[in-house]
Amino acid sequence: MDLHFSAEDQQFREMARDWLRDNIPAGRRPHHGEEMRTFDTAWQKTQFDAGWAGISWPTEYGGLGLDLTRQLIWYEEYARAGAPDNHLCFVGLNHAGPTIVSHGDEHQKRKYLKPVLSGESIWCQGFSEPNSGSDLASLSTRAEIDGDELVITGSKIWTSHGHLSDMQELLVRTDPDAPKHKGISWVIFDMKVAGLELRPINIMTAPNLPHFVQCFYDEARIPLANVVGGLNNGWKIAMSTLGFERGTAQIKDQIRYAHLVEEMITRAKKRFGSENLHTDEIGSRLAQLRADMAAARAMTYMTVSRAKAGNPGAESSLMRAMVGQVQQKVRRLALDIIGPEALENPDEDDWVYFYLRTFSTTIAAGTSQIQRNIIGERVLGLPK
Repeated sequence: MDLHFSAEDQQFREMARDWLRDNIPAGRRPHHGEEMRTFDTAWQKTQFDAGWAGISWPTEYGGLGLDLTRQLIWYEEYARAGAPDNHLCFVGLNHAGPTIVSHGDEHQKRKYLKPVLSGESIWCQGFSEPNSGSDLASLSTRAEIDGDELVITGSKIWTSHGHLSDMQELLVRTDPDAPKHKGISWVIFDMKVAGLELRPINIMTAPNLPHFVQCFYDEARIPLANVVGGLNNGWKIAMSTLGFERGTAQIKDQIRYAHLVEEMITRAKKRFGSENLHTDEIGSRLAQLRADMAAARAMTYMTVSRAKAGNPGAESSLMRAMVGQVQQKVRRLALDIIGPEALENPDEDDWVYFYLRTFSTTIAAGTSQIQRNIIGERVLGLPK
């Protein structure tokens, strides 16, 4: 691993810290609906207009063209400042955008990347299906070639914020006779085309408000030019997308949770007294979490160092598996430290909301079991 901070890096850090201090949005970020979209897109546009979006993206597509060390510094200062998580922009910034940068053609890059950075275009993911979750390669949503168009029929499920999105990264089967890992294509799907129906799926954090949708495609047509990385080459492209999601996309979460652990230590000292933390269970759990976050920080630096040499490999599953589990432990302990008052104002405080959200962290981007299989087979070289 080769990662160090130069004098220029430190200067960049100070500039980022100053800008964030002066520009973080006031007020609580909404968690649902059009209010959330308005908040997230406005905050993303503020960053873009000020030159802080796409730190490591190429300059010709709206980014700053800096290396991943500067991206890491930005994430560290972002977490330190307590800046809001513009989660609605996550797929575009961390999945679709990096995938198009790596595998898209010039037309696709110029058409789709800048709107992601500016907050103009919101993306969602169309990978999982009702019968193809962990076994993603068994997907059956098909796309038939008709002249210069793809005609798509099938269904995707667990599409986060699909009802608020403009575009979708979509996996479809374009060669039904090929082995299941072969005839798949990664395509750019416009959520406004005819032939798409969205059905809401509610979750426990907001029983009456949709978070997920199920997508039904009934001969929906998109240009054949929307295929990224070549026809029937979608499995390779999807593994690149998931590599970004499991690896570099987790960096901001790791840094944010490290700061949260320190905040919890401060809260615990005020509630229980510093001396008591040396002997009770809360203190022991905090110490373990602080050690976990130190290990996660080392893994973050390793991920950045290796990503600078190319796309993240199977090691990205190490990052995903660890960060997902640690998030659950942190949020559970946070409720134990705060006590009953965490339940008093659930509509005004985010403690319960984020605790419930962490139940998904060991499922999204591949379950913990899938991550362990990948680590065992591709990192450690163990038999299947």
